[in-house]
Amino acid sequence: MTSIQEMYHRDRPREKMAARGAGALKNEELLAVLLGSGIPGKDVRKLAREIAAVMEQEFDRLDLERLTQIHGLGPAKASQILAAIELSRRFLLSSRRQIHSAAEVYELLEPFANKSREHFLSVTLDGASRVIEVRTVFIGTLNQSLVHPREVFADAIADRAAGIIVAHNHPSGTLTPSRPDIAITDRLKEVGRLVGIDLLDHVILTKEGYFSFADEGML
Repeated sequence: MTSIQEMYHRDRPREKMAARGAGALKNEELLAVLLGSGIPGKDVRKLAREIAAVMEQEFDRLDLERLTQIHGLGPAKASQILAAIELSRRFLLSSRRQIHSAAEVYELLEPFANKSREHFLSVTLDGASRVIEVRTVFIGTLNQSLVHPREVFADAIADRAAGIIVAHNHPSGTLTPSRPDIAITDRLKEVGRLVGIDLLDHVILTKEGYFSFADEGML
């Protein structure tokens, strides 16, 4: 088993990171740092290159099942990679930016517009309309029984949020809200009134643009 420590000194990603910073590393080198070691017959650099190739081609569909199809990558290491991606995504998406319009919501959440499955998202905001956190609440076809207000507002209450915006993507590309979309919005609006956290908007995301319930006077 070839480890990072066994690589030639000047080629070791950890040494390179220490000397030049993480930004100097290639994708496969960053992955090699996360992996730490390869397996018999496949060193860490070769394994990292294979993972990087899959990520470049299938990033929107990346999940534990897909990663563990790569020979030499087990559930533990695959989970580490997914956790690193999710953690960086959360920090990059939030970054305490202010949200004042549906256009800014779309800019914030645009990566989700390209997802092949529906993602229902919540964005919690403080009193100055700064983003506290962006969360994926549910993945799959939306209906009222699956998107429960308790799940949407529990984190908002924990965040001490003043308001919340929800959003979801339409892989079909249509910007017209469905009946379940409208029903979910009405239900969340009602619960928001009860708990004292305003539902500020529900934004539908597609590759071509967005639909805003607030802009259309539906909130």
